[in-house]
Amino acid sequence: MINPKLAMAVIGGLTIGLLVGPSAQAQQDNQWFPQAREKSQASNAKHPGGQKQVSKPRQTHAIRQDPPNNTKMAQATKTESAKKSHRLVLQVNSNEPAMMNLTLNNASNVAQYYRDLGEPVSIEVVTFGPGLHMLRDDTSPVKPRIEVLAMSHPEISFKACGNTQENMRKAENKDINLIPQATVVKSGVVRVMELQEQGWSYVKP
Repeated sequence: MINPKLAMAVIGGLTIGLLVGPSAQAQQDNQWFPQAREKSQASNAKHPGGQKQVSKPRQTHAIRQDPPNNTKMAQATKTESAKKSHRLVLQVNSNEPAMMNLTLNNASNVAQYYRDLGEPVSIEVVTFGPGLHMLRDDTSPVKPRIEVLAMSHPEISFKACGNTQENMRKAENKDINLIPQATVVKSGVVRVMELQEQGWSYVKP
């Protein structure tokens, strides 16, 4: 036969265990997993309401690229070539009409060649010694042709040696007049030499 007092004690202990059990279990869980609780609180603080933040795509700006170096160099070379000036000096020291006409042919051809290309050119015909007859007003066999050439190609100029002019004046005992297209330089040979030193191209027929 069961003791009534013992039965009452067992029933009371079971009742207290049912009332206290869940709370004690929760405290025990918090003691064993404190880090999980902190992470949960931090997550709720960053994302209230449980909503996730969606990051916006980063905007990129188009980068302008300069033309390649070889393109720049090609453009610079083309510009430089267009501005380059050509210079030619032709020498005449013979009184032969064929030599004078050959010189005029060369000068005319070169002038027309660079005119067609659109590039500047300077051509200088220098006469000295017997070649001065090419520019003498009284003896030039090519005077009419020089007049026409000077009007159509002003880039061609004519120089007469002053030393040769003076020697002819003394030898012939008269003034040596030159055609209007001629300009006197002190020495024809020195003129050719100085132009070459300045980078002029030199051609002797």
